[in-house]
Amino acid sequence: MPPENESETSAQASPARATSAKSATRVGAPALEPAPEPPPPPAVPPEELLAIISDIHGNFEALTAVMAEIKSRDLTRICCLGDVIGYGPNPLECLDTVIENCEFTIMGNHDFAILYEPFNFNTAAENSAFWTRQQFEKDPDRTRRNRRWRYLGAMQTRVNQKRFLAVHGSPRRPINEYIFPDDIYSATQKLASIFDRFNHLCFVGHTHVPGVFVPHPDFYSPIDLNQRYDITEERAIINVGSVGQPRDHDPRASFAILHHDHVEFVRVNYDIHATVEKVRAIDALDNFLGQRLIEGA
Repeated sequence: MPPENESETSAQASPARATSAKSATRVGAPALEPAPEPPPPPAVPPEELLAIISDIHGNFEALTAVMAEIKSRDLTRICCLGDVIGYGPNPLECLDTVIENCEFTIMGNHDFAILYEPFNFNTAAENSAFWTRQQFEKDPDRTRRNRRWRYLGAMQTRVNQKRFLAVHGSPRRPINEYIFPDDIYSATQKLASIFDRFNHLCFVGHTHVPGVFVPHPDFYSPIDLNQRYDITEERAIINVGSVGQPRDHDPRASFAILHHDHVEFVRVNYDIHATVEKVRAIDALDNFLGQRLIEGA
């Protein structure tokens, strides 16, 4: 075992070394240069980042603000986790924007409802589904109308990428199973079964509540994480929140950006009252669908 003060012992054993050490620090000797700072890590090119949006719900004001934020960051890759339409007053404009800008779009339960039939919807959601379908059919441009229907029909229920799995609801029931924050207390077996169905990262929407689930089980909101989830080897379910109808009591539009080593949660202000007034002007849409946007609930 070495002595507690190795430098002192060595100096006593070798006077020459001690003298040499003293002379190196004599008055007037040149100061040693500090070690250079390591270079910063190279910036990740924007084309390697991925903006992940979800649950637009026909809210064109919110989608326009989110797209502007994505563009301001020079991001060119976008994907959508579903529910482009339903609830909101601008389904056609929202779907056209997604068609033009997203690499892929997952089928959500509201997209499914327009293409097929509303399933297990409340009255307001069911009425909005039928009204939205009418807007698709009323477009006099046959080419544009058919393009939208084909896009809806081609939506996948899940997309496996190299780095992640993408679904709307859950890996177990991709279109309509909710994963709620309270499930970490009340549905631990459900969460265990869901975590068994993917390898590393799974991005979801559907609940309109952003945050990260881990297998303990536990849930962390973006506020808990300071808007950033650092990717490790641990599996994680990442809910990106809702562009057009947030329900975490923050009315700002929500989306996420997948970086090479972390996920960034982003909130964007938009003209909420413009959307609210549009909803009020459409008899088939319940006023509640607009009013709830003000509170983000």
